[in-house]
Amino acid sequence: MKANPKLACAIGAILSGVSGGMARGATADEADTSDQIQEITVTAQRRVENMQNVPVTIQALTAETLSQLNVQTFDDFVKYLPNVTATNTGPGQSSVFMRGLSTTPQGVQGSGSVGGFPSVAIYLDDQSGALPGRNLDVYAADLERIEVLEGPQGTIFGAGAESGVMRYITNKPKLDVTEGNVTAAYETTAHGDPSNNAEAVINLPLIADTLAVRAVIYNSSQGGYINNIPATFSRQPSDYSIQYYYGGVVPSGPHSVTSINNNNLVGNGINTVDYQGIRVGLAYKINDQWDALLTQSYQDMNSNGVFYEMPHSSSVLPSLQQPLPDLSVESFVPSWNRDRFENTSLTVNGRVGDLKLVYTGGYLVRNVEQQQDYTGYARGANAAYYQCMPYILGTATPASQASCGTPAGYWRDTVRNTHDSQELRASTPDDWRLRGIAGIFWESYSIHDNTDWFYKSVPSCSTTVTANCLTNVGPPADAIVNNPSVRPDNESYFDDITRGYTQKALFGSLDFDIIPKKLTVTVGTRYYKINTTEAGYSASSFYCNPSEVPGLSTTPPCLGAADTNETAGDYNKDYSGFRSRANLSWHVTEDALLYYTWSQGFRAGGFNRGESSHTVPGTSQVFDIPTQFAPDTLVNNEIGWKTEWDDHRYEFNGAVYREDWRNIQVELFLPLDFSNLSFVVNGPSYKVQGAELQFIARPLHGLTLTGGASWNSSNQEGVVYLNDTLGQPITSVRAFGDPGVPLAQSPPQQFNMRVRYEFNVNDYLAFVQIGGVHNAHSLSSIASTTTAFPDQPGYSYNQPGWTEYDASAGFSKDAWGVHFYGTNLTDSRSDLYENPNQFIDAKTISRPRTLGVRISYKF
Repeated sequence: MKANPKLACAIGAILSGVSGGMARGATADEADTSDQIQEITVTAQRRVENMQNVPVTIQALTAETLSQLNVQTFDDFVKYLPNVTATNTGPGQSSVFMRGLSTTPQGVQGSGSVGGFPSVAIYLDDQSGALPGRNLDVYAADLERIEVLEGPQGTIFGAGAESGVMRYITNKPKLDVTEGNVTAAYETTAHGDPSNNAEAVINLPLIADTLAVRAVIYNSSQGGYINNIPATFSRQPSDYSIQYYYGGVVPSGPHSVTSINNNNLVGNGINTVDYQGIRVGLAYKINDQWDALLTQSYQDMNSNGVFYEMPHSSSVLPSLQQPLPDLSVESFVPSWNRDRFENTSLTVNGRVGDLKLVYTGGYLVRNVEQQQDYTGYARGANAAYYQCMPYILGTATPASQASCGTPAGYWRDTVRNTHDSQELRASTPDDWRLRGIAGIFWESYSIHDNTDWFYKSVPSCSTTVTANCLTNVGPPADAIVNNPSVRPDNESYFDDITRGYTQKALFGSLDFDIIPKKLTVTVGTRYYKINTTEAGYSASSFYCNPSEVPGLSTTPPCLGAADTNETAGDYNKDYSGFRSRANLSWHVTEDALLYYTWSQGFRAGGFNRGESSHTVPGTSQVFDIPTQFAPDTLVNNEIGWKTEWDDHRYEFNGAVYREDWRNIQVELFLPLDFSNLSFVVNGPSYKVQGAELQFIARPLHGLTLTGGASWNSSNQEGVVYLNDTLGQPITSVRAFGDPGVPLAQSPPQQFNMRVRYEFNVNDYLAFVQIGGVHNAHSLSSIASTTTAFPDQPGYSYNQPGWTEYDASAGFSKDAWGVHFYGTNLTDSRSDLYENPNQFIDAKTISRPRTLGVRISYKF
């Protein structure tokens, strides 16, 4: 058999042991030498179309752009997307928002049990991957493009696409070519440890023009830059629970633990992260009318430490807070995150007469296990109940007679998320004057979440310890739970919840050319029916003290008065209705499109962990946490334009819009007001007005300017309060923002720009590039429940604006390319997300200045 020199070269390159890292398969010599802007095709409307002809605001990062930006992960590209923001607490731990539609969740811990469903849908090809509080962080290996569709996309993508869609589109196997690439990179990070990554891609026809396989394998190891410095955590009289339970006097009884240190955890660069994965696609051309694509993906992401810095030490009183060094934390318990997913998908394309049929089906499984330090909870409102004894509710205990265990605490979250989706759609030929798409959709979406909080340090009850103790918690025998076991001695609380929904839908869209190739009207709608369910058990050590509850058994599990057994409740709710859109598109010229779009989006409702009543401190008002919360809705009105000039050397797109967000879902955590449990309610409505621009220019041969900008103005409509059981507003608790206050994570301006120049030096193709990104200030949360209590959940930070600069240069010849790059060149500490969700001031910052080199080989 005749040897294949390209294949032999590929295998040799892959097996030669490139140990650095693979960023992208593209190389510098792939740069387009034409002065025209290249056409980008997208499938935003379930048709293959030129992006300039789609009457929707779309940002598309092509494979070439991803290579030019040195994109590896979500954090690398999201900053170059105006109007897209995220509450970033670490890799795979972001909630993604578009056009500023964010109220900000209360923390990644337990988000699978209690967080609202995402308002932005994230897709890997045609498979949804949404999970509350945890974005699907797909490593950018062998991607064709990343599509970002802004505004409601409910007609095409259904629930979860309320404010937009982000799609990772992978490269598909090619039937007629053997090709591949290998790349490796090495990076150094200021104040941190080095990184490396590697990637290999091969496309191989197995049967000429009939069967082909494409595979990519990657490995990335990113060094850390956050330091855990030596620290002591001491109980203080100002701690809220010490004030409440012991009158502001720290217990000093026998064996009382008043302070701890972190000597065994001190270290530099603690926040490492590794990505490893493989994706294999098999394409089969059945005949001239039908083809099929089967794809299997697997990714394993492991991170250690935390990805925030602490501006100051932990204390309720600012006078006791000590400033910490740059890039530092005080952590007392190990933190880590293990996040892996696998996805199996099948796509079948075919024709029946004039109709094109497409079937897509997929099954995605994601497993997450995370642990994080929660020692700051010891400063919270109820920590002493779990950490100090004796105390009997309603009976004062002298602090000199009480003793406290260790204040160290942590939580551990174990999540299993599955998406099983099936879609069948039919479309008419694109050149018909009246054309349409119709389809059916089904999805089963489930979240199995078990979150355990370990901050109990008082003795556990037993046959010999029967007073001033807490009986261990666990679920009853009849509970529908993921873990039926009695929990260990140091566990104080757990949520063991399974929830999700089954979504069924019929959708259709019609386009009619009023004037062929000039004026087109589009109408579309989606009828949906969603069945939302939830089952499980939530247990607390509250009321598990036999000294407090006479007759309480010391034999676990304690089934306390604060527990919620959702198995016994009616946690089943159906939602149905129509979500529609209408559009008018006018091709003023062949290269200029004007459009108006009206569209609707929605997000599924859900359940809280049971209804419970709470008296508001200082009042006689009683608030009932509702069992369920309803869907929220979004209506978008948008006028946009897409234009090309001077023989496609200039491109200028933009849109102005108004969005009305109604009955919004807001997650609240009010431990200093009346409830130590987070919950979701339907809150105020917001009006968002904004504009965005995108441009590409090639004024000179080899010179390309690319940029984008967005402006947003959001305002809460009216004064909205929580209502008590009599329907009266609870004015002492500001659970929502004030009228006129903007939404969270909604900077009024965002913009970026890149300048790239490509030129020849003898036989080499060379380039230089510089880029800048700016985000204006924003609020971290709309809530103002604990304005006087910084670093406690509910506090809203005013996050300052930031600017970063990146640059790169490189050259290529034949199959080889070398790429030098630098990110965050000024080494700024950009405040990406500041939050008090761990009872500390945790500020997620961008990676410090990073310099790297990437070598690539293609064949």
